[in-house]
Amino acid sequence: MKHALLGAAFAAALAIPAYAQDYTIMAPAAPGGGWDGTARAMQDVMQAEGIAASVEVINVPGAGGTVGLAQFAADSAGDPTKLIVGGYVMVGAVLTNASPVTLKDVTPIARLTGDTQAIVVPATSDIQSLGDLVAKLQADPGAVSWAGGSAGGTDHITVGLLAKAAGVDPTKINYVAFSGGGEAMAAILGNQVTAGVSSVGEFAEQVKAGTMRLLAVSSAERLDGIDAPTIKEAGFDVVVQNWRMVAAAPGLNDEQKAKIAADIEKLNGSAGWGKVLADKGWANTYLAGDAFGAQLDADIAATEAVLRDIGLVK
Repeated sequence: MKHALLGAAFAAALAIPAYAQDYTIMAPAAPGGGWDGTARAMQDVMQAEGIAASVEVINVPGAGGTVGLAQFAADSAGDPTKLIVGGYVMVGAVLTNASPVTLKDVTPIARLTGDTQAIVVPATSDIQSLGDLVAKLQADPGAVSWAGGSAGGTDHITVGLLAKAAGVDPTKINYVAFSGGGEAMAAILGNQVTAGVSSVGEFAEQVKAGTMRLLAVSSAERLDGIDAPTIKEAGFDVVVQNWRMVAAAPGLNDEQKAKIAADIEKLNGSAGWGKVLADKGWANTYLAGDAFGAQLDADIAATEAVLRDIGLVK
């Protein structure tokens, strides 16, 4: 009997998962945007799936994530419980703002999601198609105002590439940068701008409710369930995908990095995360380890070339 009890206790001990540590995830933007949404989705799923004991999300907005990135790099060194969400927008913002702190100053863990860009106008606008919007842009670039995320980010790059494809000088576009998705949304709905650019998921509820008109999406092909042409289909050779990643603090040892990487891999493979991706319309672009490091370097180089091309980086 004693041996049986010991055997049962040993088996139970083996069944207990590895120690789940607490995490704090920084969303380097105001509430309401894609990074904030990603961080809070991670929080919900990591806690629900038992990947982490508890997860706190903090917001540090400013300059396309570079304010938060600098704070994170300085304050979190050597702390394996600290994570930061970033992505394509941050790559552009680091270059545009000539930030002294870059993604080389943290520990990239994995790319998580990909998101298609959407171009919208208020439902009350007289603009019915992307062609209508581009015609106004061609007639007077400065008279067309665009609401989007931080300068040099995915939204800004999308507008710049569209302008270039339409034969308009990208440096002449009237782009209004907002630090959070909520602020940009209010500007669009309040008719304070001509058009808005963000991810399809960010505008989905407003489009469904009829308060915004979706003109086009930035994917290579039409999206299932989305009644809008691609930018390319509308006659302008532009394809853009936003992507989001998670990074850890600088100064971690190999064991700490491996623990975090394993937790993020569990997140990616969980049923809860699969539901988040489906609900939000995010593509699973998971890439980790050396492969992600190599892709990140390539994306930084490609983004710098685009930003030079549209006049945002000298």
